[in-house]
Amino acid sequence: MAEKEIIWSARALQDRIDILEYWILRNKSKAYSEKLDRLFISAVELLAEHPEIGKPTSQSGVRIKIVRDYLIIYRIKLQRIEILSIWDSRQNPEKLKKIIEED
Repeated sequence: MAEKEIIWSARALQDRIDILEYWILRNKSKAYSEKLDRLFISAVELLAEHPEIGKPTSQSGVRIKIVRDYLIIYRIKLQRIEILSIWDSRQNPEKLKKIIEED
């Protein structure tokens, strides 16, 4: 199977930046943020090769890949994977429902 192109939404890019900046400020070090970012990148590369590995949601074509305490929310299209958001799973799940339904 051919690898699909990865497209990051503006929301997903901002989520990623916010998460990484939070950990830099909290830990006073970039080490954990760099490790977490590598995990995000590895997970997305895996999705490009195997888009069906994520857990399906109630929204058609939208799936979730778990990376530590975070959920990578993505949509499968014919030629690409759209990364919709990176969600901290420790937040209120009702907010997540709104994000999935609006995208």
